[in-house]
Amino acid sequence: MKKFTAAVVGIGRIGWTLGFDKKREQPASHVMALKKNPRVKLIAGVDNDPKQLARFRAKNPLVRAYRSIDELYQNCDPDIVVVAVNESAHLQVTLDVLARSPRLLILEKPVALNLREAAKIKSAAKKFGVPILVNHERRHSVDYNLAASYLPKIGALQSITARLFSGMKLYDPACEDSGAYSLLHDGTHLVDIVLFLLETLEGGGKTIGNKAGGGARVLLKNPVVTGVFRDPKNKEIVRELSAHYSCKSCPQVTFFMSGRSRFFGFELDIVGTEGRVCIGNGYAKFYRRSPSKLYADFYSLSRDRGVALPKKTGYFANMVKNAVDFLDQKAPLKSTLQTGINALSVLEEIKAAL
Repeated sequence: MKKFTAAVVGIGRIGWTLGFDKKREQPASHVMALKKNPRVKLIAGVDNDPKQLARFRAKNPLVRAYRSIDELYQNCDPDIVVVAVNESAHLQVTLDVLARSPRLLILEKPVALNLREAAKIKSAAKKFGVPILVNHERRHSVDYNLAASYLPKIGALQSITARLFSGMKLYDPACEDSGAYSLLHDGTHLVDIVLFLLETLEGGGKTIGNKAGGGARVLLKNPVVTGVFRDPKNKEIVRELSAHYSCKSCPQVTFFMSGRSRFFGFELDIVGTEGRVCIGNGYAKFYRRSPSKLYADFYSLSRDRGVALPKKTGYFANMVKNAVDFLDQKAPLKSTLQTGINALSVLEEIKAAL
């Protein structure tokens, strides 16, 4: 059985150490997901932190460890390269890897700090002929794909409300160079999964936002940003907002994002004329219209117990499987550079309205 070789650049939390979190569904990091796939051979980890590199060597004695991309390519030529560095280093590291022309680059979300940097990555990917899979993990998750397939059953969409709750400041202009704000760090997931659901709905079950010319971004129109709550001690810092859109398949699409919550939450509430889907971290609920148990001659929504919920979502494992299937020419990428740019463009639009 042919195996694809892989290297991970950036062996921090998402690159490696979240794989040791006992509360998370595993695999929960790039290293662990690559090692778990029988078609992939992890051959190298790269990091500029000598202490982290030493820990990686100790835990992975059969995997080589390098201090730089130059050192990596002086010793091997992996088929797959994962870029899992901090957002501030995405552009430089991604351009460096693209110039080496791997067969596939897996890029941790968000694509870049801004659209200007994303355009440079897109240009380089085209120049060197390297396909990019962006790790917007929910596109690969069984529960969200189940929700996408269920949407036609709930009738015409009336509203989509996507909510994000975090204690991390939502936006701070002082953090533009680091990306250390929740609108970019977590909001990219919220926007992308809404775009994914709309893509599959309007594309008849097929993702339409992964074409070279885009597609998913233009699904959302007429933006209005309201409910902006600023930090009482620093008015430049935004702690909360609502962004309202409309689109062909749904008249009301709302993103509510809070950076002043004392908990983390991520959830979607999708209401149609015949039913409802509620999905978020750790749960998925599906409802259909049925004769009401409360009122004569009325209909209410009842939980659809016929939907078989997955025990595991497979969000990270399925991402790597998609990479392998793509290299085998069996399937297109489900999360591409273009879909990542589409999400980033919505975030920039929201940010510009603040």
